[in-house]
Amino acid sequence: MAIRRYGRLEERFGTLGGYAAEAEAARICSALGLAERVLAQQLETLSGGQRRRVELARILFAGAGDNEATLLLDEPTNHLDADSIVWLREFLRSHDSGLVVVSHDVDLLDRCVNKVFYLDATRAALDVYNVNWKTYLSQRELDERRRRRERANAEKKIDALKAQADKMRAKATKARAAHQMDRRAERLAAGLAEVRVADRVAKLRFPDPAPCGRTPLTATGLSKSYGSLEVFAGVDLAIDRGARVVVLGLNGAGKTTLLRMLAGVESPDTGEVHHGHGLRLGYYAQEHETLDTDRSVLDNMRAAAPGTSDVELRRILGAFLFSGDSVSQPAGTLSGGEKTRLALAGLVCSAANVLLLDEPTNNLDPASRNEVLEALATFRGAVVLVTHDPGAVEALAPDKVLMLPDGVEDSWSADLAELITLA
Repeated sequence: MAIRRYGRLEERFGTLGGYAAEAEAARICSALGLAERVLAQQLETLSGGQRRRVELARILFAGAGDNEATLLLDEPTNHLDADSIVWLREFLRSHDSGLVVVSHDVDLLDRCVNKVFYLDATRAALDVYNVNWKTYLSQRELDERRRRRERANAEKKIDALKAQADKMRAKATKARAAHQMDRRAERLAAGLAEVRVADRVAKLRFPDPAPCGRTPLTATGLSKSYGSLEVFAGVDLAIDRGARVVVLGLNGAGKTTLLRMLAGVESPDTGEVHHGHGLRLGYYAQEHETLDTDRSVLDNMRAAAPGTSDVELRRILGAFLFSGDSVSQPAGTLSGGEKTRLALAGLVCSAANVLLLDEPTNNLDPASRNEVLEALATFRGAVVLVTHDPGAVEALAPDKVLMLPDGVEDSWSADLAELITLA
């Protein structure tokens, strides 16, 4: 009886597409760089990038099996390597049902969208463009020009009405007509569209690093395993004063884990991290776990720089686009980009001489990303960088590279640049 029941259930499973679904799930995971061995691991053993890929794979798999599913994706290309990004763009382009995406990846938007919702903060309005990305850009510029012309014409008419009203006020018999002209001018002024100002950009400049010894940070014999799964072993690293190091390795090689160990957030299974004379660490975590989400923006800054006055902290926050009531906002209510700006603001006021940066350009608009790259290029302290962003490595101009999981430290070579987007 059990065999007959199993046969019926297996037949039903196949009829409903169960075996095909397994193959589709495996295809999506493989395209997103999730090896078969990774799928058998516990989630807590995965790197941050791998967990994001699992989340994305779940959403895409659900959408692939439902022709009526609408995908809601927020920065889906973060944490992906170059090949996975190319595959994702094609997958979304061919998705038959709805897609709502928030992204700074212009190539993704260019390939996938046929409608754009533009939130205009200046006008507090939502503009809908039923066109593709490139056409939207040109139409938006035309709309801005039209609004500027309309505003200029309305302002001329307002000036003319006010001038005429002033002339008529001199005569008592025409005072009523002058008042009517004033009211017409006021109605026109109330209907004027706000002048669109340039988007504000966080001004990021790392301060001069605090004085330190010749080698402020060293690590010897670091290893990490999750059960029987070895992430890396025998990693040695010496960060000299002003050193610029990029860490490369495939997803799951332990790049984020290494930075967490260097920052003292996570303990190694074996080995030690040594703090040299005058070390002052600044750690930027891609998951923003250095932020206390229950505390306000200003309180997080106080924790990052205990000896700094509130006036100075508010000045720095203002440069990172936090002002007024926003400094009292709980960090847990911030968007991904706002959390990135807050974490970077904390680094600015820390006077760190060694920065540990884990994907610092994720969630940033192009203008803010450029600010981060300029700050990297001009910072005079030491930097250990993990990134998928070739521009970040170019700005850093590294002198050393650490390859994981083998833990091989070597001089940087331009030949390694092609590995960045694969890492």
